[in-house]
Amino acid sequence: MPDAIFAHPRLAEIYDTFDGDRSDLDAYVALVGEFGADLGSDPSSATIVDVGCGTGNLAVRLAALGHRVVGVDPAAASLTVARSKPHADAVTWVEGDATALPPLAADLAVMTGNVAQVFLTDEDWAGTLRAIAAALRPGGHFVFETRRPRRRAWEDWAADTAPVVREVSGIGPVEQRNEVFSVDLPYVSFRYTYRFPDDAVLTSESTLRFRERDELESSLGECGFDVADVREAPDRMGKEYVFIGRRRDH
Repeated sequence: MPDAIFAHPRLAEIYDTFDGDRSDLDAYVALVGEFGADLGSDPSSATIVDVGCGTGNLAVRLAALGHRVVGVDPAAASLTVARSKPHADAVTWVEGDATALPPLAADLAVMTGNVAQVFLTDEDWAGTLRAIAAALRPGGHFVFETRRPRRRAWEDWAADTAPVVREVSGIGPVEQRNEVFSVDLPYVSFRYTYRFPDDAVLTSESTLRFRERDELESSLGECGFDVADVREAPDRMGKEYVFIGRRRDH
């Protein structure tokens, strides 16, 4: 079940305003060009799967560049927002998790926004990896990011409790407050509370799992991927791993 921040219609509607300019997505767009030599006869038009696409920021951006894009997400409210954006009609939207993907033989799968951390059990994570591998052609790439546990990001979150107020188009000023209420490693749970101009108050609770690098490398290997590279996130140096997996040919 998706968290309320993604699944509740009123929260999905304001998500992009609080999520910022998403300049982190530039690195994913650049990776498509980097893998161009592996994309077949027409590297300008890759087939790309955006796993956990949310409100569709990356999916519509890639579609605008001429790529064939499939965006998959279990939160119907987020997909409603995604479908309202320019170039959304060029994206195939799938409601569900990665196991809902149709046969694709895609060139590239991406998982942005630390979506990899929402899979709390080993079974769910392995099932997701296997479904992504099945959606890729042999030699296709899978790129995702995840926070480094030793960076202890939750400590920054717990210290930053000041309310944030953003003006949301068509809605007005909305206040956001956050609270980290449980740290039981490898799990961290936190809560966002939103107050709307009509005094409605909505909350969303989330739990993330912080996996170590060797655990992630092992899980990728067990689910059909070779680890081609592990990089820094260019806009968050020292804070995250960016994994690049390559689906095995057999």
